[in-house]
Amino acid sequence: MIISMSDIVCVTSRSLCRGNFLDQLSKIAKAGPRYVILREKDLSEEKYGELAEKAAAVFQNTDTRLILHYYYRTAIEMGWKSVHLPLHILRELTADEKSRFEHIGASCHSVEDAQEAESLGADYITAGHVFATDCKKGLPPRGIEFLSSVCESVSIPVYAIGGISPDNIDLVRQCGAAGACVMSGFMKCSDPVDFIKEFEKK
Repeated sequence: MIISMSDIVCVTSRSLCRGNFLDQLSKIAKAGPRYVILREKDLSEEKYGELAEKAAAVFQNTDTRLILHYYYRTAIEMGWKSVHLPLHILRELTADEKSRFEHIGASCHSVEDAQEAESLGADYITAGHVFATDCKKGLPPRGIEFLSSVCESVSIPVYAIGGISPDNIDLVRQCGAAGACVMSGFMKCSDPVDFIKEFEKK
């Protein structure tokens, strides 16, 4: 698979989507973010698997890599090669389970988390939340210094998450991050193609 050259990652949330979720995914596929992480934490594993099959069809023959989230057994059953996991789940994976994947990501919230994720075989990490965001309302952001420290502590790509917008993407890139994750912007925008271009102008 040829991976999109964009440094923007879409993280999904059906609850934020203003229209039909699969229709929005189709629009996002045309925009060409680097990855799409199908992060639907409210679904049972069975329901998640059903949605993942539909999402896989949307991103088939595109340059965007679809990454399944949390339910790694479902990903293995599907023969899906990319998965993103909380650190506590990554710790539980056996060597055989890890070998089923070509691309493993992990969510990290400290330098120690990042270093542990790398030691456990993660190919990339997300680090946050960097800026204030409604998704973490009431929790203070960890900030740019945190992101810089994480980027300096590991040799794998780091994607910032939390409150990322076209207005602050330059700060993220200056920290040495490989890119940034965006959730609500992708879920709520009417034209993801135009939306992602706002990040490319910076």
